[in-house]
Amino acid sequence: MSLIIVMLGAPGVGKGTQTRLLAEKYGYPHISTGDILREMAKSDTPLGREVRGVMASGRLVRDEVLAEIILTRTSQPDCANGYILDGFPRTLDQARLLEELALKQGNAILTLKLILPRQALMQRLTGRRTCTKCGRIYNIFLSPPKQEGICDVCGGALAQRSDDRKEVVATRIADYERATKPLTDYYQQSGRLVKIKGDRTVEEVLNDLSAAIDSIDGRRPPKQPVIAG
Repeated sequence: MSLIIVMLGAPGVGKGTQTRLLAEKYGYPHISTGDILREMAKSDTPLGREVRGVMASGRLVRDEVLAEIILTRTSQPDCANGYILDGFPRTLDQARLLEELALKQGNAILTLKLILPRQALMQRLTGRRTCTKCGRIYNIFLSPPKQEGICDVCGGALAQRSDDRKEVVATRIADYERATKPLTDYYQQSGRLVKIKGDRTVEEVLNDLSAAIDSIDGRRPPKQPVIAG
């Protein structure tokens, strides 16, 4: 039996970075619904315009859209031995869809949740700036450029994503917490939840995540929830 690793955590907690590192380490494909939706939002189609508007407002995309994305992506050959989900499921309805999919695919589910205080999340997101020329990412609170608004590498202008504005970030975090609390409870009650503190170095967080995965025999998750850190 292969493994589906579900990564949970509020926007800005660092799950995208950790998921990519885990994918490299274990060879699982990294499926980020956020990346897929941002790509969809670039298209001038009814669905693209809908996704673009929803993301700009900080709200969540409809379950039907996300479910179709997951079904389509996980049917590809590279997902045959398991995969890592970043951004799905976010609700109990989505979790039920994933249970059905896992059963059909013969996969077990392990949920890893990164946790971080709200103030730290706000700093990570509202402080994020991206170079419009080379794509390098800075944070005006945590890793600022040498010259305000200018990329250290190429001299390009730094810009803030529309969904990183303070009022949008607050909405994103509130919506995420409200929507995913039942989901977190669901996975914890079924013994498939591992909580990891995200306010440490990338390496320390990765080590704890890896330990949780390595504790599994490759076929089933631990019987009891594990809280690391």
